[in-house]
Amino acid sequence: MRQKTLIIFFAATLTVGVGGLSQAQSPAPAPAPAAAQPLFATTKVEGTDNVYVFRYQNHQSMFVVTPAGVIATDPISYGRPQAAVAYVAEIKKITDKPIKYLIYSHHHYDHIAGGKPFKDAGATIIAHKRAKERLAARNGPDVLVPDEVVTGKRTIKLGGTTLELIDTGRNHSDSSLVMLLPKEKIIFAVDFNSLGAVPSRLAINDSYPVEWEASLKRTLALSWDRQIPGHPGPGGRLGTRQDMEQQLAFMTELSAEVKKASDAGKCFDPATKEVRLPQYSTLLGYEQNIEWSTHRWCGYWGRGI
Repeated sequence: MRQKTLIIFFAATLTVGVGGLSQAQSPAPAPAPAAAQPLFATTKVEGTDNVYVFRYQNHQSMFVVTPAGVIATDPISYGRPQAAVAYVAEIKKITDKPIKYLIYSHHHYDHIAGGKPFKDAGATIIAHKRAKERLAARNGPDVLVPDEVVTGKRTIKLGGTTLELIDTGRNHSDSSLVMLLPKEKIIFAVDFNSLGAVPSRLAINDSYPVEWEASLKRTLALSWDRQIPGHPGPGGRLGTRQDMEQQLAFMTELSAEVKKASDAGKCFDPATKEVRLPQYSTLLGYEQNIEWSTHRWCGYWGRGI
């Protein structure tokens, strides 16, 4: 029944327009004019010696440069193989050290397709155990199956840098890893934490309500101050703990309201038209996505899916 509902839900999503398929998070404000917004860019994270963000169009990844090699994340090359080539070239502009690791944030193709240039450069690919299971079963084009997996937590130490790979539970996917740089107090977390926005239709399409809230709580329990997101935040900014706390509050309150509607027999309709959280109406994407969020939580509370 869950599968049937999600198929219907996804089909409805497609009618909204192909443009929404380019990302899983809520969209950032309209991009700057082309002259001010190049196709891709690499930026060193302020206050760090070796942490960088590579952005290609509206997707981005983190990479860390050390004297012993590079730790890269998400190739972001779904439907655009040139992105991974540009990504590797950008790394080589900064260092001549080898790319030792490529780490997937989760199994969704828009973030992790295009790993071949990294593999050709000698990288070992690492992902959540569930990501490897899903990718091996699907055998998607231009999607490399991980060499190694993480169950629970793994620590990578390279050239004086420590990176922790942490499973904080199911959220937007069942294969997400939070990547924590404890010295820099920075995390790379993709698609399950929107920055000042309501999660988009694609972010919630096959998500895990209530478990998502628990995952946010576990992530907040980690020691970090800034988040590098998988899609640029408003104005290109990094995420804060306040962003995550706000999303957790939104989801918790939405869940409570939908539960009331479900208990009254209102799911899916008229709940999707009636449930509103006006206290969050200033969040980006609120009007476009509140009904879809209600629909997904109705599936959880009203149908057990």
